[in-house]
Amino acid sequence: MAKESLPSVHFYDQDFVEVYDRTWVWIQDCWKPGTKGSGFDGSHLVYEEQETYHQYYALIATFFLVYSNQSFPPYQLIDFMYQRQEPDGAIRGEYSLEDGSPVVSRENPEGIHPPLFAYAEYNLFNKLGNKKRLKEIVVYLQRYVKWLEVTCKAENGLYVVPHEATMMYNAVDPRVTYSLSFNAQLAVNALYLSLIGDILNDKEMSFLYKRQYFTLKTRINSLMWNQEDGFYYDLDENEQQVPLKTIGAYWTLLAEIPNEARAELLIAHLKDPGSFGTENPFPTVAVSEPLFSENGNGYHGSVVPFFTFMVMKGLEKYGQYDFARECAIRHLYFLLDTLHPDGKDIGDIYEAYLPSREGAPSGSPEMPWFPKKHFLPMAAISTVSMMIEHVLGFNISLPKKTVDWVMPTLEAMGIEKLSLKRNLITILSSKNTRGWEIRLESEKLYYFTISILDERKSKTLPIPSGKCSMLIDKL
Repeated sequence: MAKESLPSVHFYDQDFVEVYDRTWVWIQDCWKPGTKGSGFDGSHLVYEEQETYHQYYALIATFFLVYSNQSFPPYQLIDFMYQRQEPDGAIRGEYSLEDGSPVVSRENPEGIHPPLFAYAEYNLFNKLGNKKRLKEIVVYLQRYVKWLEVTCKAENGLYVVPHEATMMYNAVDPRVTYSLSFNAQLAVNALYLSLIGDILNDKEMSFLYKRQYFTLKTRINSLMWNQEDGFYYDLDENEQQVPLKTIGAYWTLLAEIPNEARAELLIAHLKDPGSFGTENPFPTVAVSEPLFSENGNGYHGSVVPFFTFMVMKGLEKYGQYDFARECAIRHLYFLLDTLHPDGKDIGDIYEAYLPSREGAPSGSPEMPWFPKKHFLPMAAISTVSMMIEHVLGFNISLPKKTVDWVMPTLEAMGIEKLSLKRNLITILSSKNTRGWEIRLESEKLYYFTISILDERKSKTLPIPSGKCSMLIDKL
């Protein structure tokens, strides 16, 4: 894969740029064709000791593959899941690499995984602008939601799923019946299905899922919120709160469930070193919990990149751009220290990291397979998505033809040759004799918003085709 076909990033810390570039090389090495026997002939991202096509990891991978300028198409593996949807709407979490048959377990007999299809598809649409695809796949999303409703919905309006369906592993308290993270993910799914309905101009669909969203939001707020602790909790079979603080509670931010006052309390936990504010943000279990382990011990305190990314996207919903960026930079330094444990030897990238100690991955005597080494579905969410969206601060909406650049402070950085469908753009900031300048290059018209938080400057401008520049002092 020619490096020129991928977007390049610019940042003052060259180590961040190098690990971003290296990630695309790793992805190229791990991008393999499917097996004929499985019925999947597309290419996809593989990892060591992989035995199944894994729904959860495939959906996570779409969040960084969208930045590959279609060199590594993100749609294929999700479409493989849609093609195996059963008549009742079921899509299983895993399928065999050999013959494409569903792979389920005694603990999770329906093969349920976190319901993130609508969120992933909305993100793909936002970055790639393929409305035709939304029209084609929306029927799969609707059938899947209906299947979950028939299979898992309880009389109180919340959903009951096996602990294994949450992907929180040993962080789930045995007493839990109503999982907060899963129900909040369903709210995320309903929220984005409603938005997809708006995009497709389907008012009935939009209303249906908006109602589902508000129903879940109301249940979560009324039953799972603890005002004294300023936190959301799982529930037991009697709808009593199970007071264990896990990172799964922060799906509520992404789902826009808490009001401003509650969000402030939740976010305070993220900034508290005695809760989730560890040097490497954010552990799967709060430091204050007896369950917490400095060595990670699976999900008893490990930092899992996708959860960290999810928290940052939730922080954006509540205007916490500066804090999200600070956390992304801290997290990436831990990843770099593990990749270069003593500054010379080459380490590796992992599924999870330690919350406070640099230079080593997480571990678990309870889960000998954890964390997976060279595990790109998790690590690349840090080195690509966090790098572009949080460290650099770009937010792209191709359907609206907009690029928003939120900069906490003026720095020399930017992105080059990023594809907006058939339009390659370059946006770079630098300082010269005239002051801070942003240089832009584009093949077609789009709208650019620059927001500099510490200078309280914000401006939206139409960027014509060709090359142009703007001086920050003139904003």
